[in-house]
Amino acid sequence: MISNSKKDFLFELIKNLSPAEKRSFKLFAKRMEANENAKFVQLFDVLDKMSHYDEGALLKKLPVAKKQLANLKSHLYKQLLVSLRLIYADRNVELHLNEQIDFARILYSKGLYMQSLKVLEKAKQLATRYFLDTLVLRIVELEKVIESQHITRSMQDRAETLSQQATDMSVQISRKNAFSNLSLQLYGLYLKTGYVKDAEDRKRVEAFYAANMPQFEIQELGFYEKLYLYQAQVWFFHIVQDFPLCYRAAQRWVDLFDEFPDMRKVATGNYLKAYHYLLDTLFYLGYYERFTEVLQKFEDNLRTPDFQLDENGSVLAFLYYYTNALNIRFMRGEFSLGIEAIMPTFKKEFQALQNKLDVHHQAVLNYKVACLYFGAGENPEAIFYLDEVIKQTGAGLSEDLQCFAHILKLIASYEAGMDEDLDQQIRNVYKVLVKMNDLHQVQREMMAFIRQLGQIYDYQLKAAFVALRERLKPFEQHPYEKRAFLYLDIISWLESKIENRSVQEIIQEKFREKMEVEK
Repeated sequence: MISNSKKDFLFELIKNLSPAEKRSFKLFAKRMEANENAKFVQLFDVLDKMSHYDEGALLKKLPVAKKQLANLKSHLYKQLLVSLRLIYADRNVELHLNEQIDFARILYSKGLYMQSLKVLEKAKQLATRYFLDTLVLRIVELEKVIESQHITRSMQDRAETLSQQATDMSVQISRKNAFSNLSLQLYGLYLKTGYVKDAEDRKRVEAFYAANMPQFEIQELGFYEKLYLYQAQVWFFHIVQDFPLCYRAAQRWVDLFDEFPDMRKVATGNYLKAYHYLLDTLFYLGYYERFTEVLQKFEDNLRTPDFQLDENGSVLAFLYYYTNALNIRFMRGEFSLGIEAIMPTFKKEFQALQNKLDVHHQAVLNYKVACLYFGAGENPEAIFYLDEVIKQTGAGLSEDLQCFAHILKLIASYEAGMDEDLDQQIRNVYKVLVKMNDLHQVQREMMAFIRQLGQIYDYQLKAAFVALRERLKPFEQHPYEKRAFLYLDIISWLESKIENRSVQEIIQEKFREKMEVEK
């Protein structure tokens, strides 16, 4: 099984090449006449024309034995990566710097020590400009090798200078790793369990955060140390649902890139994430005007001609743009308009990028789209997207998201009149939630209410909806129950049933009232 998956890596790489990258590879591969009819070039041409990987068909079209195929594929894979490296070396600072370090090593091995040191000095200046500490340390270590073996007389007190630089870089890298480790662990914790669920849960997260947060003076931190510090703060305050402090940390993260604009080109993924998490926090806080302002700035930055995105950046830009384009429709209650404005382009782009999105982010987008359709009263479509969330199981998925996907599906099924097997659905969902250990008071109230729906007469429904709203209202500001309302505006749905109006009418009215108060 492992062997088969490895064989597919080459096919997957070829299918991910752009037409320009394929042309560049052909030119690169045929730069020598001997390669004109080389077998690895023939292999590339055959795989490029295949719609799906078929080893049997491949062997029929190539003048190569089956036992030679693995080596041939391995060679082609390496040649493709070398070709891509040549294309992107001038567009990516880290690739360029690694290339310069390689050049310096070649010059050193040829005995051209001063030339090697000159290349390294230029590379070190560039790496320092972009705060690439690990590369600076690599350069300094190579400089130390040259100086320790050969008297270059390139600088007085050279040995002391290089030793101090290496020590300073090691301290900085160690501190940066501590911040980045904490940030990554908190992110993994959120993906696994979502928000804190009770006081004991909060104490556990707070203890972990305090124990792993390095001692620091903010003025002594470099760019990446601050970046990972703000990331860790964002995730911590997000998990404990302290959104005002989360907002402050996210704003500092964005401000960091305003302070160091050159870093947008090097740390592009983190730049996009900074804007996303600032917008995400503003959405949870309900700060509509600030959200609109930041979203507009984010969109303007994406359209800036000198802001070039690679494929990874394009995937992140797609993810963050549509997440927040959906969020602003939720804030306004514009569900039907959102479907018209967003879904045609979203479906097309999502289909093209789906294989490049991890299961968590696919689930988040599917859940948000389901909420859009649910808010517009298009329940069968909502159920379709909820099923896309529910069928994704395993590591990397938020239990919170799965939990509320199940509950929203029950509500959407009831709304759509698809309630003939509602009792069985409820039992199945209850088992899932118990297994998740995620059945809290809001969910319990919702499950109990849905279970009774089939036994309530029509003339009793309004009173039942009113009673449920009154039971749930106190939980909107409860420190550990309010998370339910971040996933699903249950109160607005209940009010729509009580007043016999659509959900989007209720939310639009609340939005207008909120804007009037804030004027």
